[in-house]
Amino acid sequence: MAREETRTTTRTSPRTTTVPKVRSSAAHGSEGPGGASPRAWTMRLLVAGIVLSALNLRPAITSLGALLEEVRDGLGMSGSVAGLLTSVPPLCFAVFGVMAPRLARRFGAGAVVCAGMAAIATGLLLRPYTGGTAGFLAASALALMGIAVSNVLMPVIVKHWFPDRVGSMTGLYSMALALGTALAAAVTVPLTDALGGSWQSGLALWAALAVAAVLPWLPFVRGRARMPGAGDRPAEPASGGAAPAQAADGPGTHAAGAVEARGASAVEARGASAGPDGARAVAAPLRITRSRTAWALAVFFGLQATAAYITMGWMAQIFRDAGVPAGTAGLLLAVTMVMGVPLAFVIPRLATRLPHQGPIVLALGVCGLAGYAGLYLAPAAGAWAWAVLLGIANCAFPLALTMVGMRAKTGPGVAQLSAFAQSTGYLISIPGPLLVGVLYQHSGGWGLPIALMSALMIPQMVVGVLAGRDRTVEDEAGR
Repeated sequence: MAREETRTTTRTSPRTTTVPKVRSSAAHGSEGPGGASPRAWTMRLLVAGIVLSALNLRPAITSLGALLEEVRDGLGMSGSVAGLLTSVPPLCFAVFGVMAPRLARRFGAGAVVCAGMAAIATGLLLRPYTGGTAGFLAASALALMGIAVSNVLMPVIVKHWFPDRVGSMTGLYSMALALGTALAAAVTVPLTDALGGSWQSGLALWAALAVAAVLPWLPFVRGRARMPGAGDRPAEPASGGAAPAQAADGPGTHAAGAVEARGASAVEARGASAGPDGARAVAAPLRITRSRTAWALAVFFGLQATAAYITMGWMAQIFRDAGVPAGTAGLLLAVTMVMGVPLAFVIPRLATRLPHQGPIVLALGVCGLAGYAGLYLAPAAGAWAWAVLLGIANCAFPLALTMVGMRAKTGPGVAQLSAFAQSTGYLISIPGPLLVGVLYQHSGGWGLPIALMSALMIPQMVVGVLAGRDRTVEDEAGR
């Protein structure tokens, strides 16, 4: 990915005045307090918000996986209904994730993420005390709605504020996400025991972490520190009276409908210079469904999400059914999740240095196949090894996020690709956890579910190689 630098150049057209071209959205594309460039404290606050948000994007799921047996007994769920419960996360991510760019255009990305963290806190606090399966599902959906919009907007915020550090910032975000996932898996059972053995208390306590994540985003809610997605423009340069070309830096930097078309026509008519990523200053949305890379990335995202949600929802139960104590099973799930902490930082940085990410996809897939084979042959005897291997395989998620940032040239392109890949991918992943629950209930064992997981790893490797090719959706889809 080409490095973006802070640089202002000018070019003159016979029909236009001097048009400055702003090269860094982080330096010029957003206003800090009082209209000035972002201050150091604003950037530190933003990093804190990204990290705390990432910590909250999986505890709603892995805390439930650690206590799934207790929740099933408490609410009277069958295996099939429990499978439905583990399919709710990708369903919510697909339905609500597609709304994220539109919400960001209207309210700003910072405000949407802030509201998302509040929704997570509310849903996690309410769901254990709703008194029935329907209420539990509804409160879970509220929390997952907040997770969904934040999932989509995190790559957009990273692209906008850290254009020359996409790999490292994605790694930091993914590392925090993996840490939150592992922490919930590891400590939910011990904390539940410490709170008197009530699974309700063990699940509700995670709302406190979500409340903490609301705080860093509050300054970004009403424009005190502008975020992408609110129609914001770059700051006016000190010299020169001409208005700068609009930077493509977020999911909504250009106006909607007729204004968008009018702006694009005007730019074409006067031959305005390209933006910092080679796109026109004002451009229509991509025809994202015409891009083969976008489809490959969406399917890759969907298959890796299928594997991840099966793992988060059912792996602890697989170990418990093999005779592993509940606390140890939770720790094994935590090991699987914590593998993403170092690797989620390393893999994105490595991916951005390679012209083709296919070799990383294949390496992760082989680890997944080996882990599934171990779960089938000796689930208890080699439990720690299988947990490590499946943890490595789960790092397909930060790789997919990194490829979202690499397969588009502009901020709006990243926003469209992120929304398309994640929404389509999560739709693809919905049947997987549900089917595992059905197979488990009707076969009475884990042989068929593990065979299904192994079979899905093959197409994941194939489409991952296709998504990893060095090309962009702008080149394929056109405008």
